[in-house]
This record gives sequence, structure tokens and C-alpha cells, in this order.
Amino acid sequence: MDQKDQIAFLNSAVKAARKAGDIAQINFDRVSSSDVRTKGHNEFVTHVDEQAEKAIIEILQSRYPDHSILGEEHGLQDNDSEFLWIIDPIDGTTNYIHGFPVYCVSIALKIKDRLEVGVIYDPSRQELFTAIRGMGSQLDGRKIRVSKHTQLPGCLLGTGFPYRDQKDWLELYLDIFTDFTKIVGAIRRPGSAALDLAYVASGRYDGFWEFGLKPWDVAAGVLLIQEAGGIVQNIIPDTDPVESGSLFCGNPKIFEGMKEIVSQYDKRLKAFA
Repeated sequence: MDQKDQIAFLNSAVKAARKAGDIAQINFDRVSSSDVRTKGHNEFVTHVDEQAEKAIIEILQSRYPDHSILGEEHGLQDNDSEFLWIIDPIDGTTNYIHGFPVYCVSIALKIKDRLEVGVIYDPSRQELFTAIRGMGSQLDGRKIRVSKHTQLPGCLLGTGFPYRDQKDWLELYLDIFTDFTKIVGAIRRPGSAALDLAYVASGRYDGFWEFGLKPWDVAAGVLLIQEAGGIVQNIIPDTDPVESGSLFCGNPKIFEGMKEIVSQYDKRLKAFA
């Protein structure tokens, strides 16, 4: 695949993300309780999620009818293709429902099981994060890099509390959280994992960790970080971070510091593999 093809895929993802973001922003703060349905424990969906995902799928299918698509709301549309689009129309739905303006659209493209394109769009701030494998990461067309902070003391980490499988994850998560809290400068939990990963890529966070996410939460952000000079690794030994959804990441120095702490829990973490 040449650079021209990569750019064409990125442009398609950007168009789809902006369309979905427009739908979300137009309806922002207009969602009533009757519009909200529960998919699972602490997992919610609105008609806006579904409308935004439909818009993304329509754009991608109009250009690439043979590609497969994995969407949070519509599941897997498997066309037995080596091209797989991974989409989250609104990452941060709980925030969105409450009128808390921290959410985003996330779209990634895997080709032959390798991430090639990633787009994260924040409609509230109209910030567009993009990445193409081998071509770096950008924010609104400007190249971005991970932070230059070198030590855990004084650094800023992002995280997300376990919300899908709290019974399994919460105790272990809190132990790791406590260890980080004793060392780092501060920890933030805004509630949109995809946006958190974009913030690591752009140097706003020095690092991030979370358990139990889904591929559509992390795929685009993983590529953004890698192309911005950062490191992403599965937090559960011997698993893939995108597939397991349990990962930690940061600039190279902060990543190594985080790894020292996380690796102390490897025996407990392997139980989740």
C-alpha cells in the first residue's frame, strides 16, 4: 500500500468522524432520560450514538463496500476482508448523556491485522487527532509528540475506573491506583478513553492506564501514541492491548516507570488473560 492510499483512507475516516461529530454536537445537551437505554452494567446508548454510527458506516461503505466494519453499536459486519474499520461514534456516552462535554468520535483502520490509520475527533473543542502508520501523528494538521517528562514524580497520568467488570477488576485496579497516587504529580479521569489516549499522544498526559476497554475504545489512540513516539503495552501479560482493552502507555521514560509498578502485579494480572 502506497502513501496515496494511506492518505485516501485517512481522508475518508476524517470525513466520517466530522459527520458523526456534527450529529453528536447538534444533539448535545438535548438527550432526555427516555432516550437512554442500558446495554449492560454501566453501559448506555442513545439514539444519537446509533445515528452517528450509521452516518460513519454509510460514508465508509459508499467508498469501500467490500471492507469489514466493527462498530460499538452495530457489531461486526464481516465481509471476509483484510480491511477492518473499528469505530466508536461517541466514546464517553455517560459524559454525553449528562451534558459533560468530554467525548469524542474514534475511527481506526486495520489492514491485515495491523493498525494503519487512526482518527479521534473532539466535537466540543473541534480538535482533530490523526495518525498514519509511518507518517506520524497530528493535531489539526500540526505534528504532535509525546511529552518530555522523564520521571513519575511530578508527572500527570490519565486513567479510567473499571466500569464493565467491577467485581473482577476493582480491587486490583485500586491497588495499582494507590501505588501511582503515592508517586506521581496528579491523576485525571475525564471519562473518554479514546480522548485520553489522544492526550498521551499530544503530550497533555505523560501516561495512561485502564482495564477492560473494547477495541473501538483504543484502536485509534494506540496508533496515535505509537506514531507520536510513545509506547503502548498490554497490562495483562501475554495479551494484545487492543484486543484485551487493558493497557498502559506513555512517553518512553514514563512508560518504563509505570512498567516497574504494574509488573509487580503480573501474577494477579495473569488470572485475567
